[in-house]
Parts: sequence; C-alpha cells; structure tokens
Amino acid sequence: MRILYIVILSFFVSVSSAQVNFVNAGTISYERRISQFAALGNSEDDSNMWMEELKKQFPKVVADNFTLQFNSKESFYYLTKENSDNKYINMLFKPSETNYVNQKHESGTVTSATTIFENTYLVNDSLVKYEWKITGEVRDIAGFECKKAITKICDSVVVVAFYTDQIPVQAGPENFNGLPGMILGIAVPRLGTTIFATSISLQAAPNYVLPTLSKPKKSTIKQLDADLVKTTKDWGKEAAAILWFLKL
Repeated sequence: MRILYIVILSFFVSVSSAQVNFVNAGTISYERRISQFAALGNSEDDSNMWMEELKKQFPKVVADNFTLQFNSKESFYYLTKENSDNKYINMLFKPSETNYVNQKHESGTVTSATTIFENTYLVNDSLVKYEWKITGEVRDIAGFECKKAITKICDSVVVVAFYTDQIPVQAGPENFNGLPGMILGIAVPRLGTTIFATSISLQAAPNYVLPTLSKPKKSTIKQLDADLVKTTKDWGKEAAAILWFLKL
C-alpha cells in the first residue's frame, strides 16, 4: 500500500511539473478590433455632417491579427497579418510590419518600435507599471480560465484586462504587463478597442527576428509622450483620443 501511494504521488508530481514547464513558452494569436469612430471620440456626434459622411465611406470596425511569442525571460508582440480589406479612417489605426514590443521580464525593461506621423521611434525604457485592481469576475478565453483586472491609463481611461495564471508569465499584448499571469484579453471601452486571444500554442516558438528600421529616432517613453503632445496640441478635441490610443 505504501509503495502504491508513493507511485501515485510521484505520478501527480511529475504531471504537475510537466504542466508548469509546458506553459512557460509558446505563441498566442490575438485579434485587435477597433471601433473607429468611438476611438476618435466621435461615435455620438450625430450633428457633425462631415463625420456622418465619413461613416458612409469607412467601416465601423477594423480588425487585424497580432502574435505574441513568449518564454520565461521575454516576449515579442508584433503584427501577424493586416487585413487587406480594412479601410482606416485614421492612419494611426493602421498597423505596421516594423512595429513591435519586446518585454524583458528579468531586467524589467522594454524595447519597442513604433511608427507615428511618418517618424519611427525606437524606445528603450523600463516596463510600464500599471496599478491593477483584480476583481472576482472570471471568463474563458481561448480555452483558458481568465480573471478580470482593471487599471487606468492617462489618469482617466479605464482598461479592462483578463489574465490567466495557467500561463505564469507576466506579459501581454502591447505594453500591458504586471499581472500574475499572461494577459489574454484587453478592452478599452472609451476607445472602442479590444485585443483578445483567439488561439494559443504552448510550445517554444522560433526566435523572433527584429525588423530592420530605417533611421529610427531613439527615445524613452517620456520623450515620446512629449513629442506626441507637442505634435497634437492644435488638433482640437480629437487630440486627446489619439494620445490615449497611442498609449496602449
């Protein structure tokens, strides 16, 4: 009886260890959906005839596919495939094949490339720190049980995240991080934007090859924010929504 107990215990220990190792590396596919007029802060501006005309010419929602490769040390988030049928009302919504976010978990740093207003920025800085509040809500995303957490960006824009502790890597799409597990879903109601995992492969992915950047402008997060504020200062009421979107 004692031998049988030891055999059974050893089996469960080995299975548990295999599961922990199994979820420390993999590839996640995400779909980003943007409700274009909501993202610009004009979804309820029915008195604006110009905006009403744009609504006839452009789709309400555009969707693009992204990939996140991860292991216990770092993660890479980048465009998988742009939907060729998309018609973007603002080119800021159009993803670039040279954009990426590389979160380095061990050093607590991030390197990202982003093209904004015809300028390519190469940002090296510390990981963005978010003040998360974990709630009791649970939902299933791509077959994983996820818990709900809430934070804010730009002081007032609410971001809802869903993370799974079944993948114990504190990463996620875009710059989002800092929860006790992988973030599989992001929703920003004020910007009409969602990023949700559609499939997950829990196998080590090949190394991501960084794209070649043409004369990037090296920057920090603070410097980039200052550049964006300066560029959009005369853009009127849409400026705030654009800045919020760029902070995702």
